[in-house]
Amino acid sequence: MMAVRQTTAGRVKQMLTAMTSQEGTQGIEVNKDIKRYNEMHDDSKLDVNGRNAAYAELVNSYYNLATDFYEWGWGQSFHFANKLAGESFMASIVRHEYYLALRLGVKPSDLVLDCGCGIGGPLRNIGRFTDARVTGVTLNQYQVDRGNALCAQAGLADKCKLVQADFHKLPFEDNTFDHVYSIESTCHSPDRRDVYREIFRVLKPGGKYITYEWCLTDRYDPSNPEHRLAKKKIEEGDGLPDMCLTSVCDAAAKEVGFTIIESRDAALDPNPNGEAWWVILAPSYFNFFRLQFTWIGTFLMNLVLNFMEYIRLAPKGSGQVREMLRQAQLGLVKGGQTGLFTPMYMVLAEKPKQGN
Repeated sequence: MMAVRQTTAGRVKQMLTAMTSQEGTQGIEVNKDIKRYNEMHDDSKLDVNGRNAAYAELVNSYYNLATDFYEWGWGQSFHFANKLAGESFMASIVRHEYYLALRLGVKPSDLVLDCGCGIGGPLRNIGRFTDARVTGVTLNQYQVDRGNALCAQAGLADKCKLVQADFHKLPFEDNTFDHVYSIESTCHSPDRRDVYREIFRVLKPGGKYITYEWCLTDRYDPSNPEHRLAKKKIEEGDGLPDMCLTSVCDAAAKEVGFTIIESRDAALDPNPNGEAWWVILAPSYFNFFRLQFTWIGTFLMNLVLNFMEYIRLAPKGSGQVREMLRQAQLGLVKGGQTGLFTPMYMVLAEKPKQGN
């Protein structure tokens, strides 16, 4: 995604205070952690098989570093959405989440699981929209603590909560949830079959699962150096072990027992006069937010963060974290412009009813 959405002094101070507090309370050292994270994406030190095997450390390290940047710059929902004509950024994000709840048919009495919930922006929005009880799981303890604090602040603690868990090993009984969704999160799994199998297990018979997946499309050409570089930048900048093709998601869902109701690349849905998901990340001298992605914006942001590190207002290594996220931005824009990547491959599936 990106490092900055609002640039007011108050927001800057809020993020830096959170990062400094995180170092003190979570045992996180930004400078040390960003160096370790970068080493894990250095092919000379750890190949793709090694990253797949170490996915838990990779993902946890990534969100220790990136969570405050995301919340500060993007909001509480860490995902993309196409913008409809005349629609604001935040309206597009919320609509994108409500659509999932609508397709699942969530009712007020339902138990719903958000698989890979970040700090819980979507689960709070869906909790308000449907009045259902929504539980989110994330591998990262810092996100659990932050998300539950936000649930309490929103007056939703009685029906919305976050739990620390690996979505390959969900801490719930079989047939617990009426519905499950995931939004741009299972891309962190090295094997879709493993996470889909766990989702299938905890879902009640007749329940539905819907997901937005980060995937390579059929336009991806592994023999094209530019395509490989875009893929690498997305993986390095977004905490991913290895991206798969859209067809892998369909095959994995079927293999674990789901009946697929619909699957499509939602990024390609007709959107006259609207904006594709990646436009928000593209450099522009005529858009205040996108100005940061121009060369002058990048230079100034790096200058500010380096100065803040120097005067110890920001944790050492903060500039390197932003550079990591900037590389993701470059890869995502390239992937969106060429169509070789989508963050919105939608799969809607159902767990067969018992006896079927």
